[in-house]
Amino acid sequence: MNLVVVGAQWGDEGKGKIVDFLAEESDLTVRFSGGANAGHTIVAGDVTYKLHLVPSGIIYPDKKVILGTGMVIDPEALFIELATIEEQGIFWKNRIYISDRAHLVLPRYRDEDVELEKKRINPIGTTGRGIGVTYAHKAHRDGIRVGDLYNEKLYSSLPEEDRAFLDKYKLLMKDMVIDLCSFMAENKGKRTLFEGAQGVLLDLDVGTYPYVSSGYSQAAGAAMGGGIGPRAIDGVMGVFKAYSTRVGNGPFPSEFQEGRDGDLENYIRETGREYGVTTGRPRRCGYLDLPALKYACRINSLDSLVLTHLDVYDEIGEIKACIAYECGGELIEDFPSDISKLEKAVPVTKSFKGWNCSLKDIRNYDDLPQAAKDYIKFIENYTETPVDIVSIGYKREETILRKDFWT
Repeated sequence: MNLVVVGAQWGDEGKGKIVDFLAEESDLTVRFSGGANAGHTIVAGDVTYKLHLVPSGIIYPDKKVILGTGMVIDPEALFIELATIEEQGIFWKNRIYISDRAHLVLPRYRDEDVELEKKRINPIGTTGRGIGVTYAHKAHRDGIRVGDLYNEKLYSSLPEEDRAFLDKYKLLMKDMVIDLCSFMAENKGKRTLFEGAQGVLLDLDVGTYPYVSSGYSQAAGAAMGGGIGPRAIDGVMGVFKAYSTRVGNGPFPSEFQEGRDGDLENYIRETGREYGVTTGRPRRCGYLDLPALKYACRINSLDSLVLTHLDVYDEIGEIKACIAYECGGELIEDFPSDISKLEKAVPVTKSFKGWNCSLKDIRNYDDLPQAAKDYIKFIENYTETPVDIVSIGYKREETILRKDFWT
């Protein structure tokens, strides 16, 4: 059975926790896109793990994980990350595999990334880790794939500076490299999670272009980067927060405004710990953007929604959600591709009664306060998609499961 988990907003929705939660009963986890610009935080017991390249399922000692074809992999960052999780007691050897078709990030790509950002008329807000540049080289057909490390004729033709960097990792990676398509065929029928990076609104094709990532974040990427065909996907889940956040530049129509919303952004940021795992940058915060979420449901054919950070609203008396946009006197109910409209849009909001109590210890959906259930029900009706998991904290056990995804 193949389940896909994607972000249904602008990233940072809590995908890492949800993949970790579902991985307990899975066999494999495949990360199908992105690079070290992504960051997933997992809290298991008293330990917090911060992952960037390694799929979230690695925390379980008996699970195997794969860095897929659609990823761009910085080997230096990868082995630093592996050393870190090993220090935390995660023994990863013989449990991590890398697609031979994944592309490699080189030091000169990182330098090129920084210089390109400096020259942009409209800066994107890149992390400077060479991700976009690596995808660009891939598209230009002059990139370097993981499998190319072991093609001596091709490898010897690389610039000396590239070989000097890669020589340190060739042997370390060799036993991890696989033909992903064959590997997935051999493991057909196993419970497999496909883990995305960033969120659908940062997807290169369907996101808020040009303020997007350079890879694919939508569910279709699981087939392109995960070694399977699209008809092999059995279910797609989209993770979203009870509010919205965004890192970097780009339109964000439901963003909190101090003059209108007071100190709400700072409260949400501090309560929800809304700082980038990879960069430490404070995230921009705003109302839950329902037109954007409905768009994510449609473009990904979502079977289920996963609501996270609901507990951040525990002490707020009145909650608002964006249900449409107003732009130049026009009411917009669908998520537009026109960036100029999104940049000028003002959120049209609907108010909900808060629940004014802690949700932390609740484990059954029926035990949620009625106000919380009303908020969730409205989201379900608006998006025409059921909310099948509700997360009320960072820990694994702080999760309410409304259906069994593996049956």
